[in-house]
Amino acid sequence: MLSFVLSRILQSFIVMIGVSLVAFSLFTYVGDPISNLVGIQTSDAKREKLRESLGLNDPMPVQFLRFIERASQFEFGISYQQKRKVGDIIAERLPATLELSFVSAMLALLIGIPAGIYTALHRKSWFSHFMLSASLVGVSLPTFLIGIMLIFVFAVNFNILPSFGRGEVVKLGFWSTGFLTASGLKALIMPSITLALFQMTLIMRLVRSEMLEVLRADYIKFARARGLSDRMVNFSYALMNTLVPVITITGLQLGSIIAFAIITETVFQWPGLGLMFIQAINEVDIPVMSTYLLLIAMFFVIINLIVDLLYYFVDPRLRVKQGD
Repeated sequence: MLSFVLSRILQSFIVMIGVSLVAFSLFTYVGDPISNLVGIQTSDAKREKLRESLGLNDPMPVQFLRFIERASQFEFGISYQQKRKVGDIIAERLPATLELSFVSAMLALLIGIPAGIYTALHRKSWFSHFMLSASLVGVSLPTFLIGIMLIFVFAVNFNILPSFGRGEVVKLGFWSTGFLTASGLKALIMPSITLALFQMTLIMRLVRSEMLEVLRADYIKFARARGLSDRMVNFSYALMNTLVPVITITGLQLGSIIAFAIITETVFQWPGLGLMFIQAINEVDIPVMSTYLLLIAMFFVIINLIVDLLYYFVDPRLRVKQGD
């Protein structure tokens, strides 16, 4: 167990080093940091003095090690456009994205997994056919189109939900939440559905296909021959073995929810990290762009590490292999 965890942590560390190198290259090869920090009238002497104070004249390996050291301390520099610490900007935007991603992930899991189980166990029912047909919409339609359609129906035509923004939020220390206000909860409905729909349908179809494959296995037929109830066979044997591959794919998809929030946040003008990243691209704000890249990579690495550990506990073959 310990060797398995250490190997996964080492792999995660190598991935973060690689992403850090890409983020650092943005500072080095995209624009001139000094030109973005000072005005046109600044003299060459002041520019050179500032370059020396920021350590931009140091060798690249030294600058990269300094970049990693500061990033490990959550120091990401100053935004070129807002003239504020990037860490403060991230702290303001992070709660909005995490709350939206959390609600979307819960919708995808709480609807996708039961729907996949139902469509696998009741393949010929009309409701199963309806859900499979409806799932094609979630898989096929682009996210931005789904969001625009929801805005047109529920915000423009019926005027029952807000078309943009986060609504009223409550400050709980450094955290801002919309869960405690009516307008905040209403503002969450359309963005969370838009972000969750693709993942929900993907999880449903994955669970269905895996469970159908497991139900055709010989040990399931043997369990039925022993006289075990359908409930015992379906949920104690089939479902547990279905979850082994589903956990991996589902974990990756939940990680991508945070990354895919860019489109949803842009459509609904949700004040989160995704909208911040789009604005940073338009303004060529390199510190914000590189910090977003590191942050998303960190989320993926953490989620993948959790998925690997869950996979270890769910799949006994891995434990036997490690024991050998």
